[in-house]
Amino acid sequence: MPRSCPFAQVDVFSAVAYRGNPLAVILDGQGISDADMQQMARWTHLSETTFVLPATTEEADYRLRIFTPGGEVPFAGHPTLGSAHAWLESGGSPRDPELVVQQCTAGLIPIRREGGVLSFAAPPTTRTGPLEPDFLSRIVAAFGIDSSQVVAHQWVDNGPGWAVLRLATAQQVLALEPDLSAIPDAMVGAIGAYPQGSETEFEMRTFAPGVGVAEDPVCGSMNASVGQWLVRTGEVAGPFTVSQGTRLGRTGRISITPDDDGTVWVGGNTTTLFRGTALA
Repeated sequence: MPRSCPFAQVDVFSAVAYRGNPLAVILDGQGISDADMQQMARWTHLSETTFVLPATTEEADYRLRIFTPGGEVPFAGHPTLGSAHAWLESGGSPRDPELVVQQCTAGLIPIRREGGVLSFAAPPTTRTGPLEPDFLSRIVAAFGIDSSQVVAHQWVDNGPGWAVLRLATAQQVLALEPDLSAIPDAMVGAIGAYPQGSETEFEMRTFAPGVGVAEDPVCGSMNASVGQWLVRTGEVAGPFTVSQGTRLGRTGRISITPDDDGTVWVGGNTTTLFRGTALA
């Protein structure tokens, strides 16, 4: 027989309700089979649905499993912040009042709490370096741009398989009309800079046909690894803000804050918009 589980739907990375990236959080995932988790994620048809479970290590406050419509991923950014928010709001009590520790397939993810805003520590990338010429050519063709528009490119994979192209301007990023059928297995983003003095420093777009998501409204994991890349190469030297979701009518804002020790923190607003129960 199906049972009722506490459920929350959280808007992540926007201060304006219904303008960020929605996340479905099942706050008690115990006893739900892998197949049922995947079916629920397909049904919600959000970029991610998460399942909160008891931690299996004393270092973590809870364990999280993260599903896209196309499969499970080891780590994702907006599900990390949204799930931590929902867990705290439902009565979760972290060992450290200023730091939540999430256990997921990618390892232990620290999430700090500052002034009501959550930020996660970007996990290490599992793959870096420039894209292979053939793969780069396929992405350029799918994006419908000329190779001369690509300022830089990089593998920025922290679990989902991300690659990114850096274009010269935010407007070039916003103008993209990608043919994702040409790169059906790709997990790829594009980032471009706004003029100095703009509200945000960069515009990001993220395309994930490889897991059944055409365009992710606001993507924390992509911003995390791209932030690490930009900091590592000296393209940025201090905190900066990325806007994302503009083409989808969203107002995503992602704060990237590098620490002196090299840790890159990724933060943004989190707001519960729906709360209730789900059958599982």
